[in-house]
Amino acid sequence: MKGAAGFVAELWRRVAATSPAPRAVDLVPVVALVAALLLLPTWPRLRHAITIVHEAGHGFVATLMRRRLAGIRLHSDSSGLTVSVGRPRGPGMVLTLLAGYPAPSAVGVLVAWAVAAGHAAAALWGSLALLLLVLVQIRNWFGLWVLLAAGAAVGTVTWLADAAWQMRAALAVATLLVLGGLRAAVELPASRRRERVSDADQLARLTRIPAELWLLVFVLVGLAGVGISGWLLVAPLA
Repeated sequence: MKGAAGFVAELWRRVAATSPAPRAVDLVPVVALVAALLLLPTWPRLRHAITIVHEAGHGFVATLMRRRLAGIRLHSDSSGLTVSVGRPRGPGMVLTLLAGYPAPSAVGVLVAWAVAAGHAAAALWGSLALLLLVLVQIRNWFGLWVLLAAGAAVGTVTWLADAAWQMRAALAVATLLVLGGLRAAVELPASRRRERVSDADQLARLTRIPAELWLLVFVLVGLAGVGISGWLLVAPLA
């Protein structure tokens, strides 16, 4: 029992550990590096992280709406699928579909807030918790591999890195989520031309609001995520 209690105490100490606030010398290189990676051929690989949070958003809201979550799949082309069981129409289904594209921006803002407040460790542990929750619902081998790889990367930094590097890692996560979430929303119109089964098309069928307006909503939410995160991180430097 003493060993278990000691482990819990050590775990809580790590979760609650404070980190230094990011300075310009941290902020500029990290944001520039992540932004560059999002513009290079590395984007398809990094997009898997966006898809994980996207599908987690669907699953989280489906659960809140008392829909039964039947599983999540992540595909090698960086697409994903979350299946929930419940009424095929109505507010619960609309909110479940609506949650996907805003989810990376929302989580990115939360991580940016934690970094600015000196709680980068809590943000990283929260990221691990999110990966674990998705892992429980994953239903294909490729999705399992992606989640284990992401969990190993985040877990290594969380457990081994010092406070300063945890801050930089959490800052990179926030940047990836808000900028990557925005890029995914901006790219959606091009991808939906090939096959009209996107979240925006499904929302249009359920609400009779044109898909183009839902596409605009996704992009505006992405822009808001970038703006809010930037304000949270840059304002303390002024």
